[in-house]
Amino acid sequence: MKKLIPLFLFICTANEVFAQNNNPYKQVDEYVKKLGALEAFNVAVIADTLTRQFAEKEQKARAIFYWTANNIALDPKAIKSNDNKKTDPVLVVQLRKATSLGFALLIQEMCSMAKIRCLTVDGYVKSSSEDINNKPDEINHSWNVVQLGQSPEQWYYIDAAKASGYLDKKQTLFTPLFTSEYFFADRLLFNLDHYPDNHAWLLGDGPKGLGEFYALPIISSAAYLYGMQKPMPLNGYIKTKTTALTNFSFTCSNAGSLASITLLMGDGNKQQKPVPMNFTNTSGLIKFSYTFKREDTFPLHILADGKEILQYMVEVVE
Repeated sequence: MKKLIPLFLFICTANEVFAQNNNPYKQVDEYVKKLGALEAFNVAVIADTLTRQFAEKEQKARAIFYWTANNIALDPKAIKSNDNKKTDPVLVVQLRKATSLGFALLIQEMCSMAKIRCLTVDGYVKSSSEDINNKPDEINHSWNVVQLGQSPEQWYYIDAAKASGYLDKKQTLFTPLFTSEYFFADRLLFNLDHYPDNHAWLLGDGPKGLGEFYALPIISSAAYLYGMQKPMPLNGYIKTKTTALTNFSFTCSNAGSLASITLLMGDGNKQQKPVPMNFTNTSGLIKFSYTFKREDTFPLHILADGKEILQYMVEVVE
């Protein structure tokens, strides 16, 4: 296994109630939630306790994912120091914190105990608009692929680390925030958000190379809640003029109740007031336009009903 530098953070205000109302695994999740932290048990007992209730492999995998994402925390100190020494599943369960590699190895181990074929994939993610067009020197994230059948269509993505919550920009504070949709995640969207070190683990269509991946906009967790597809512009670094109109669009499978699109420009003390957009929603195709009037270079956050779905870097000249 290559050394990982898990480097991800993302601004997310995704609503768990929203997720539960659209959750086909609600019965599994409620069962696992009632089991609690299972603090007195080892990995094997936890895996058996989580999965023996269910007959189907998909339900077993979901139980393992849900428990891991809700009972293991991202380890800011290990992530910041690029330390993957404590990624063994036994240590992860004891410490209750891990890097993304630790999450992935624990998922793999428990799935194996449940007779589910599951592999750990090393690769890359982008954390903020500053990462756009900036390829890292080393892989920086890990996730899982799960096989439920012989067909290539029966391989699925799992990212329990991202599902668990997020780190602040300084990578010193972890905020728990469960995102259900990182289980058996939409392939096309996941491939805009993750890039495997081994191209064989790119399930379905995706970027042709690492450079193309790092040129894409940042996909935030709420994009999965809305079933977002085909974000435009597809180039994450937008160059425009103070007199030009920039067009944005994306499709959403869960956009029926979408009430607002908002732009946030800048970060921290330099962040401007939110700008509400006039947008159209034609059978899930969302379109809006904006003219950036201030000459500057800044991050752009796009929010749907207050939940961030995309980040760009924008350069505006006269």
